[in-house]
Amino acid sequence: MPWPSLPGSPAPLDAALDDLIGYAMRRAQLKLFQNLIGRLSAHDLRPAQFSALAIINQNPGLMQTDLARALAIEPPQVVPLLNKLESRALAVRVRCKPDKRSYGIFLSKAGEALLKELTQIAAESDKNATAALDNQERDELLRLLKKIYRD
Repeated sequence: MPWPSLPGSPAPLDAALDDLIGYAMRRAQLKLFQNLIGRLSAHDLRPAQFSALAIINQNPGLMQTDLARALAIEPPQVVPLLNKLESRALAVRVRCKPDKRSYGIFLSKAGEALLKELTQIAAESDKNATAALDNQERDELLRLLKKIYRD
């Protein structure tokens, strides 16, 4: 959906921001997330929870602080996220033997099964939200974005 213009004005309201990469990225992210949020809502999950499931699956036993770092959130924000996943029996925190204060995070069997379905949903959502791009453009955009955030 194009950004609106004021009546009698040919330029969109946000034209002054057109040359800012951060603004364009945020607008694109909003479009992608709105699409994904709609699809994940059928499972009563948010994108951060889906991301957490995927990261936990790839790194079984990781610590809460490592999950926070991977999600680019503050460690205290991980607690309610994990509480939600545990209340849904999708993930479990297991006390580590060497350090009794630490917990490793693992997916449950239900979490693993749901993640398979959610991964397909997220891929379809991503493709739909970027349908204006051909495969080569999509690959190039992904490469450039990774170059920015992994720098």
